[in-house]
Amino acid sequence: MRRLGHFAATLALAACASTAHALPQVFLVQNSGWMAPFYSDAASPFKPLVTALVGAVASPGDAVVLASFNQSLPGAPSPRALLSFKADATVKTRTAAALAALEVAHKPNSAALADTDLGEAVNAAIVTALAGKPGIVWLFTNNRNSPNNDQATATRNREFYTLIHQGGAIARALAFPLKMPVQDKHYRASGLMVYAFGVRPEGARELERLLATGRIQQVITEPPARLKPLDRDTVGLKPRKVEGAQGVTFSMGPGGVLRVDVDAALRAPTASIVWQLENRMYPYTISSAVLTASSHVGGENRPIALGATQVNDLAPGKSQPLPSTMTLPVKALPGNWSLAALQSAGAAYVLPGRIELNLSGQKLILSQAFRQRMAELFPGDPLPDIFTPPANIQASSAVLPLEVRVHYGMAPLLALGAAALALLGGAAAAATLYGRPRKAFVTVEGELRTMQGRAGTTQAIYDKAGQQVAQLKTTLFGHQLIDLREGAQVRLGR
Repeated sequence: MRRLGHFAATLALAACASTAHALPQVFLVQNSGWMAPFYSDAASPFKPLVTALVGAVASPGDAVVLASFNQSLPGAPSPRALLSFKADATVKTRTAAALAALEVAHKPNSAALADTDLGEAVNAAIVTALAGKPGIVWLFTNNRNSPNNDQATATRNREFYTLIHQGGAIARALAFPLKMPVQDKHYRASGLMVYAFGVRPEGARELERLLATGRIQQVITEPPARLKPLDRDTVGLKPRKVEGAQGVTFSMGPGGVLRVDVDAALRAPTASIVWQLENRMYPYTISSAVLTASSHVGGENRPIALGATQVNDLAPGKSQPLPSTMTLPVKALPGNWSLAALQSAGAAYVLPGRIELNLSGQKLILSQAFRQRMAELFPGDPLPDIFTPPANIQASSAVLPLEVRVHYGMAPLLALGAAALALLGGAAAAATLYGRPRKAFVTVEGELRTMQGRAGTTQAIYDKAGQQVAQLKTTLFGHQLIDLREGAQVRLGR
């Protein structure tokens, strides 16, 4: 790897200048002998394509490295960095300038054109340039892998494909086959392949994000062919028809989340749902697979009864109906009088979950339409072999995010509010009653007296001689005589 030291150092310099959240991107541009017409044809759109793609996918602050590659030999290292910098407004200008001087490479001290080693270039980008850290590696090639001018390109392509599928560093791999007819006096080519490799899970997520933004599609309008992974997110589910679910409605929310709105009175709502099952594994046809499904909400896992448990000959991008019966696991939902329900009154209490669809015994075949396209773009080359699905991938899964949204009415909250108001009203009345002086009539030795007292007070009662003969105690409920002296002529009332 020592001969690639400059290649690694240039990326390290750019990476140091990048922002904390940006991921580096490495662009590998093939310049071996097989690529001669892409450089010599005056009408070749090859360099403009590379320039446009770099400009489209590199965000400000990203560490960008542009490098040429062929096959490394003593005195002729490969890959060779052409440009390394932090992306800014000049990214397209600088890329175009760096590519302008790039020509087809020759072997050291020879008129022979350089050979091609795709695996060496990708490994160098992952191991040396990225140092095994997350990032995205782009590869521009005519897909003829021929180290040491090996004519067994099918075998070399298979080795390259094995690197993609069995290399743990590559988490996601896409291929964009493009029509690009070019010709020189020795060789004519019809197509170009652009690969995109998401290195580590972070790189895979960034590659997915780029696809979602549409920035790649601004330059490359062809759909990406998926190379990896082939065992997850391979199919899509969308509800097409819902029956027998009074009090339950289904809708698709932002981010592809399935929203299920449920009436709070339903404790185990069941719905018959017809899904659209879509094959999202372009360019592969699902020749056959066994289907199972389950729902996972609030810690409850329940199987979903499917009307069909087998899928056959589902072409990429095509869909078929999939009937099902689904009982929503709502045991974990709060009761109408719970604090959570009262807090959600007039809104929705959201319980997140997911629906899982599993495909077992999966058999994939390359679609015939894709084979024909490859034959047109790369005539005479054994290119479809590189897309042969690995034999060990016989299962896949898809996850549909789910939100169960329970709508609680206002009645419990209103009842609780009325009770609280009544309690407050009673307390206020009691306080008023407690603080108001109350009149009492007391007869002492035949003399009628009028006394006043607040609740909770006690007053002394004296006879005509000035001696205390009793006490008057006032409460919320009236008056009473206490400490009555024996023989005293004292009574309440007239």
